[in-house]
Amino acid sequence: MLLASITIKFLYNTHMEQNSVEWKISKSLIAYPDAIEVMEKRVEQIITGTEQEMVWLLEHPPLYTAGTSAKDSDLLSHDFPLYHTGRGGQITYHGPGQRVAYVMLNLKKRNAMDTRAFVKNLENWLISTIAEFGVTGEIREGRVGVWVNTPTVEAKIAALGIRLRKWVTFHGIALNVHPNLSHYAGIVPCGIKGFGVTSLHNLGVTTTMEEVDIILKKEFFNIFK
Repeated sequence: MLLASITIKFLYNTHMEQNSVEWKISKSLIAYPDAIEVMEKRVEQIITGTEQEMVWLLEHPPLYTAGTSAKDSDLLSHDFPLYHTGRGGQITYHGPGQRVAYVMLNLKKRNAMDTRAFVKNLENWLISTIAEFGVTGEIREGRVGVWVNTPTVEAKIAALGIRLRKWVTFHGIALNVHPNLSHYAGIVPCGIKGFGVTSLHNLGVTTTMEEVDIILKKEFFNIFK
C-alpha cells in the first residue's frame, strides 16, 4: 500500500522549538481500512513520541464513510461500501479525484489544545488553498465544510471531520478537485439537504492534483506554524 507513496520532510518553527512534519503523498488509491490502520498506528506513535507528526495526502476508491453523528436515513444508495468511523460528522463520500488529507498533529506539544481553533485552522487551510485558484470559499453557520456560491445554489466544495486522542489529531479534510459528483447522489452529504456539491473542475478550474498538492503544502505551513 505505501510503496506508491513519496515522502517529503519539512521543518517549521513552533513557539518553543523546531519540529518536523512528515508530508506523505500516495499516488495509488488507498483502501479505507488500510488508511485507518496506518492512522491508528501513527497516532499511537506520536502519543508515545516514537514518530513525528504527519500529513498524508491520498485518494480513496469510491466509498461512503459515516461519522459519529451519522443517520441511517442519509444513506440513499448501496452502490459503494459504507465504513463506520470514529471521526466527527455524518455521512460523506470519498473517491478518485478528491484530495483527502489526513492530519496527525500533536496539539499538546504545540501548546494548541483548542479543538475549535484546530477546526478553524483546517477551514482556513482549505479556503486559502482554493483562493489560489481564484475560488472564494466561505463558512456557513450550522453547515460543516467549505462552501462556494454558484449561479444556482450554494455548494460544498470541501468537507472535514476530525478525531482527537490524547490531543493528537487524525482524520482531516477532503477537497473536491475533479471527482465524479454523481456519486454524491447516494447520500445526503453531511446530513445537509437543499444544497449542492461542487468541485474545482466543475467551477471551471482545470487544475491537476499535483498542482493542488503544491498549494496545500504551502498553505499548510503558513497556517500551522
